[in-house]
Amino acid sequence: MEMKRLSGRRRVYDKSLRFLLYLCAFLTCALLVVIIGYIFVRGLPNVTWQLLSTKPSHIKGTIGILPNILNTLYIILITLIIVLPLGVGAAVYLTEYARNRKLVSAIEFATETLTGIPSIIYGLVGMLFFVQFCSLGTSLLAGGLTLVVMTLPTIIRTTQESLKTVPQSYREGALGLGAGKWHMIRTIVLPSSVDGIVTGCILAIGRVVGESAALLFTAGMGLTINGFFEAMGSSGATLTVSLYMYAMERGEIDVAFAIAAILMILTLIINLAAKLVGSKLRKK
Repeated sequence: MEMKRLSGRRRVYDKSLRFLLYLCAFLTCALLVVIIGYIFVRGLPNVTWQLLSTKPSHIKGTIGILPNILNTLYIILITLIIVLPLGVGAAVYLTEYARNRKLVSAIEFATETLTGIPSIIYGLVGMLFFVQFCSLGTSLLAGGLTLVVMTLPTIIRTTQESLKTVPQSYREGALGLGAGKWHMIRTIVLPSSVDGIVTGCILAIGRVVGESAALLFTAGMGLTINGFFEAMGSSGATLTVSLYMYAMERGEIDVAFAIAAILMILTLIINLAAKLVGSKLRKK
């Protein structure tokens, strides 16, 4: 009788926990759907070709975000070009080459700590170092370098954890067949950890696209249309910075929702592209 009663209590306990788990999952998904749906309902009707293809003009009284779209793409590109080799290279060194475990532990602790620092602190440091000390001025290059420092810990940690999941037998088998250390890493370890690298890339892109505080101090609020190399040396406002300006400074709430919808679509496209590249790399 005692065993049956205990078994019944366990069944009730198990069902209660399962119900709470499903409820939390449902609430999370419902909240996400509500937020995305509300932004699209408020923003998509205000997305016009004129908004996407022109720059703002006080003389004509028009609103355009083409410079902001280009600046966002430029800063994503310059950040990924710098941060991916640095982050993946640092993770490979810490996982495959470093022998001083105390040093590795200290670096891992430092990267985890840097991940939690507010972005406004990175903005202040970027303004003092890149803008003033390095004399880069308020420019997309200074903003991109600040974002490199901000996203580097994320890339390192995600890549490092992915490298640790590769079975040790893969390494031993490659080395036993006569492969060199770097050849083994390049042909066995890195392809097996593509998922973690892609995940880190997606997280970095999400933080770059959604960043505004740090860029206000470093990239500025320029609204001119420039080529990639010209834009690196000039001030430029990204979509998130323009969203803040239209919502808080100018009171253009409809335009702010339109920019928010464009940001979500842009992030989705970039993430899908990263997933596609990752799947192609895995096949190779």
